[in-house]
Amino acid sequence: MCNVSGIGQFLRVLIGLILIALAWLGPQTSLLSFEWMHLWKFGWLGLIPLLSGISAFCPIYAVFGFGHKPHNEKK
Repeated sequence: MCNVSGIGQFLRVLIGLILIALAWLGPQTSLLSFEWMHLWKFGWLGLIPLLSGISAFCPIYAVFGFGHKPHNEKK
């Protein structure tokens, strides 16, 4: 069951990888200024869009009953 479009998948994977890279490299480098350094921990939340993009399934879309791919309606 897929409910995320191809562009949505690409963007989710890209955003997830960027957030994970910030979490992985943030503390060791000066990618983030000192004031923003405490936010590197939130980068691990990038696993959520990454997994959602890889699987092409968004549980939030399923709960609310909408998605980007057309449904095959049977009558």
